[in-house]
Amino acid sequence: ANGWLEARASAGLNVLSFCFVGEMEREARASAKLKAKARSRSTSDDLQSLQQAVEYFTAAKERTPSNGNLHLEAIEGIAFEKGLLPDVIELLLDVAMSARLADRLNTRLLKCLIPASTVPESAVTNAISWMCTRKPTINVQVLFIRWLLTVFDLLESKKQLNSLYGIIFFYIQNAKLCPYICHLLYLLTKKENVKRFRVKKLIDLQSKTGMQPHLVALLLLYKIHAPEYVSLTLPGKPKSFQVPGSFWKKVIEKVQNNGYRQLTGNLELVNLTELPTRKRKRKMHRELIPVVSTTPHLAELSCSLMQSTFPLEQLTTFSQLLQNFDRIEFPAQMGSVLRSPLLLHYINWVKDDSALLRLDFWLAQTLQEEFADCNGDSLQKEKEFVEFLNIIIRTQEFLQEGFSCCEDFVLKSLSFCDSLWCSTQILALLTRISPSSDVISLYFDPLMKLFFTSSIYFKCTVIESLTNLLVKWLTWHSVCVAEMDRDITNVLQSPQNVSLSGLVNSISELVEFTTRISMVALQMEAYNSLLLHFILNFYETVSDMYLKYSLPLVILPPAGIFYPALLSLESVNLNQLCYVMYKYRTNLTALKSLDSSKNVHIGLRVNRKAFQQYNTLMKAAVSCLWTSRNFEQDIHPMGIGIEHNLLVQTRVPDFVSSFTIVNHPALMGHAINFIQKQWPSGKKQLHAIQGNAWNWYVEYLYDQELDGLKHFLESCLHTASSSEH
Repeated sequence: ANGWLEARASAGLNVLSFCFVGEMEREARASAKLKAKARSRSTSDDLQSLQQAVEYFTAAKERTPSNGNLHLEAIEGIAFEKGLLPDVIELLLDVAMSARLADRLNTRLLKCLIPASTVPESAVTNAISWMCTRKPTINVQVLFIRWLLTVFDLLESKKQLNSLYGIIFFYIQNAKLCPYICHLLYLLTKKENVKRFRVKKLIDLQSKTGMQPHLVALLLLYKIHAPEYVSLTLPGKPKSFQVPGSFWKKVIEKVQNNGYRQLTGNLELVNLTELPTRKRKRKMHRELIPVVSTTPHLAELSCSLMQSTFPLEQLTTFSQLLQNFDRIEFPAQMGSVLRSPLLLHYINWVKDDSALLRLDFWLAQTLQEEFADCNGDSLQKEKEFVEFLNIIIRTQEFLQEGFSCCEDFVLKSLSFCDSLWCSTQILALLTRISPSSDVISLYFDPLMKLFFTSSIYFKCTVIESLTNLLVKWLTWHSVCVAEMDRDITNVLQSPQNVSLSGLVNSISELVEFTTRISMVALQMEAYNSLLLHFILNFYETVSDMYLKYSLPLVILPPAGIFYPALLSLESVNLNQLCYVMYKYRTNLTALKSLDSSKNVHIGLRVNRKAFQQYNTLMKAAVSCLWTSRNFEQDIHPMGIGIEHNLLVQTRVPDFVSSFTIVNHPALMGHAINFIQKQWPSGKKQLHAIQGNAWNWYVEYLYDQELDGLKHFLESCLHTASSSEH
């Protein structure tokens, strides 16, 4: 009976809960209906007010008094929240550029032209035609060109705009318009646009105004397309253009990320219908990087043009790239190539300097804007910016080419940021900087401040980045030497337009800088084994510069690095040091037979001092690990030489053999394991490893993958069984 009553009670509760849930669902549906009605009513009101405002301004006649504030506020409210459709933008831009209204209203109209999707090209061409009538004031013209630069990637087509290149170039004579016109021309310039009279005009302007960044940038692009027209010496790394309209950019990004759909129909002048509540995450690089598209719009291409160029939208496979190799034309906005590995293959093959220069300027503009916005306050913004930097890093690695704008970004980041903000990406970009005479003062001095005030893990990352930078510089040197041997070029220039001797000087400064900070860091971190591992990795590259990279330069590790590694508690570090010394030996042996006349062009000559330094370090290592005379024969000022009477006073038994391969702290574990395997009874001690047991123990060490120790012992020690030594 009790069970039956409990079952009925439970069933009653279930019924009550079901009724309660059903009531909640009904209330939720009713609330949703009320919100939908309110939205619909708001949508209808906004649509009506927008139509009235557009009709007011389009019907306004010349010299109309500036009494359209209410209508303008209605347009601004909708534009800044949800954006305007192309038809509305075309109508309002025509009103603003016709100068029928007061300048104050024209300026506000231009500022509220926020596209919800795209911008019609006809609106831009009509606006330029209004500029030709001289009706809009110069301030309105400047504001229009700045707006055009901001929405350049959103233009539906650029074919008609390209045909107006000559008209646009005419406005370069105006001092206020000149910086923005140069930027616009830079985006539109093709090889056929470069004419001798245009180059002459730019040179005349430069002679009057000086080396302005916008003029230099456009001249540099002209020189790449037609070097026979530009005989001036221009800087290799011109400054980027000014940010044309960061206000518009932020608003457009906000509007187009809100997720509104376009409404179709002639009466619906703005999209006012919201998407469902489920929002899709959009990544920063998808917003920053333009969509790959052909310069002219596909719908406007004629048959002959379709036959001469291949639409980039249809380039999806590598076979298409090979079949249409001669028909591919770079997009108007070079930043879009970051989305296409196929276009990166194309850039890498054709080696078009103008394409790399345009891509460099686009990256400079984007980094300048995004770096200013990304101040660390927004975690999501920082993640998106990090992803964008990763795309740049992958592009540089793919092209095997560094961008000058990234060098400027690294310099700015090292000066103003800490070791946490994008540190991995900044150090990765650091490995692509070009060698120069002022690289130490520009990059390494601020890096040193971060290095000494950061954690040990950041120190290890910095040493690893400097190792990668050294490898890249040495690779450039080996390429130069190979080209000289094949007589490909008579000019001793590196791939980064640096003289060969200048490259060697930069390499020497890099090694000296890394050595200096490594010694101090080891003292600060109590000779940490992890840090020592990364430092010895660096010296593995330094020790093999001649045989691997054809650079006859020998820079030996200082005592502040050699002795901590020799007396390390870790067998990994000791094995690394032995391998480094072995590589030094092989390179010095090869340098003995080197003809010094081959290195006259870089002024290198390995003198006797380098051999003496190596012999001193080698003698210290051999006497420590093998001959048990380390305390007697080590005469280095920073070595471990100790007088005999002081050693006796320590009362350490058998102090002479304290650092042999048997008693060395880094190898003692191997020695104990060897004894346990050879004499399982456990009656033998370490001193039992001598005679034949010593040889067995050496073979045992070789089997423990201590290859560095093996190469060192076999190459440096004279044994009775190896007569060839």
